[in-house]
Order: sequence, then structure tokens, then C-alpha cells
Amino acid sequence: MVTVPSSPSHLAFDAIGTAWRIDAVVPLDEVAPEVHALIDRYDRTWSRFRDDSLVAEIGRRRGRWRLPAEAGALLGLYRRLHDLTDGAVSPLVGAALEHHGYDAGYSLRPSDGPVVVPAWDSVMRPERGLLVVDRPVVLDVGALGKGQLVDLVSDLLVARGVDEHVVDAGGDLRIRRADRADAAPEDPGMRVALEHPDDPAQAIGVVTLTGGAIAASAVNRRAWGADRHHVLDARTGEPTRDVVATWAIAPTAMEADGLATALFFLTPSAIQAHFPFRGVRLLADGRAQATPDLVGALFT
Repeated sequence: MVTVPSSPSHLAFDAIGTAWRIDAVVPLDEVAPEVHALIDRYDRTWSRFRDDSLVAEIGRRRGRWRLPAEAGALLGLYRRLHDLTDGAVSPLVGAALEHHGYDAGYSLRPSDGPVVVPAWDSVMRPERGLLVVDRPVVLDVGALGKGQLVDLVSDLLVARGVDEHVVDAGGDLRIRRADRADAAPEDPGMRVALEHPDDPAQAIGVVTLTGGAIAASAVNRRAWGADRHHVLDARTGEPTRDVVATWAIAPTAMEADGLATALFFLTPSAIQAHFPFRGVRLLADGRAQATPDLVGALFT
């Protein structure tokens, strides 16, 4: 839940399975077609839910794949989080998600048998700017991809002169504020409520942002059956159990998105030793853990 200051212009639409809203201080009509084209291009590369994507092709055969420019940052951060969490965060969980029923057809019907997530170095590696995949593999970049796309849209807006804006894609939020001589000396910022995973009408706390990004993740957002949800531990291929919701505040939406996933496996303080971020996680027993420098208030 976000309290967005009133803005002269906004753009609202649905894309990549979620609701988007862009608020700005200048009209967005001229840049809107470029925004939609960028989102479609990203989806045609990274989505495992469409047959014509590059990720779908990588899932069909081995090979050497030339990826778009953003791949270096995406896979680089994935590797950092993979190593920091001892392999719990990985883009190789795609087949495990499909095993549990979160497949391209949204069957939500788990398969029988063991779940196997391949080890990173056993199936793919970088080579002269290419991604080398030694056998077909189902990639899923959901832990970072939406955040990176928010950043790319935000960067496009800045490049087109829309310096002040808020990009919100299903709760992945990026705030850009221009440095102006007439800016208020104290920016009140945006108040963001940390939605309770069991009741969208309640919050476990509120934080205030004046820039940067925030991302949230919760096991109730994409859940099915008695005990299945989309946050998997890549070491076991099974859904996580001990943490039910996370929030991460970071300089970029991609970092916030990825760190929100890492919070399912590491405490906020443990992550803060490696990344400049602030965060909160809600445990299954109702306790909340947060970094000590969180700007806001927790109610639990």
C-alpha cells in the first residue's frame, strides 16, 4: 500500500502479469509508447510464460546465447545473492516452480517425484559475452527481473527528460527526484505501508521514502494448494516455511527486489553487512525483524 503525492500526470496499465502506475510532474503521453515497447522487449527475452521468449528457447536446447545489455547486471546480482545465501537464491529454480505447478499454463498441479534444482556451475557459465548453457534449463528471473524492469523504465523516463517520477509495478517501487534549486528543503517523502500478508487492509508498519526503491515479497501472493507458493529454496526445490513476508529498501528496484527474496533466507542484519539497504521480514510466528536504521515504525 502506497500513499503517492498528487501528480499532474500519471500512466496506468497492466503488463507482465501485474498492475503498473507511473506518476510524474510532466505529461507522459509522448513517452508512453516507448515505455510499452521496452516492457514488451524485456518480456520477450526473460519470460518463461511465453513460447516465443529467449528463456523459452534456452529451455528447449543447449547452446551459446547472446543476451541483451541488461543481462550482465541481472545475472551478476543473481550470482552475488546465490553465493551470499549458499545457493538458496538462484535463477535455476524454473523447473522446480513448474514441478510444483507454477508453470506456463498456470496448471497449479504439482508433479510427482523429487524436485531437482541444478547447480549453477554445472549447467551455465559466461563466455566472451555469451551465456553458455550445457543442457536445456528453465530459467526464472522472477526474484530480480521485475525490479530491473522498473529501473529500466525509470532510466528511460530520465533519458526523455522526465526527471521526477514514481514507477510502481505491483509494489516494486522506484522514486526519482530531480535536484532543483527551488526544491523544498525538507522533502516529506512517500509513506509506504507494509501490508500484512494475511490481511491487505492492515499493515505491520509504515516506512517513509524520499528516493531509491522498495520491493516486497510474500508467500500469499502466488500460493495454491495447501502448502505451495512461489518462493522456493533452490537448495531443496521446496517452498520456504519460516518467513512469510519481506520488504527491502535499496538504491535500485533490482537490488530491492533481489534483497526482498534474500530476506527469506538471511536476517536483515546479515544482508546489511554486504549491501547498503534497509529491510524488514515477518516470521511465520508473527515476529518481525528489521535493520536498526529503518526509517519508519513497526506495529508488530
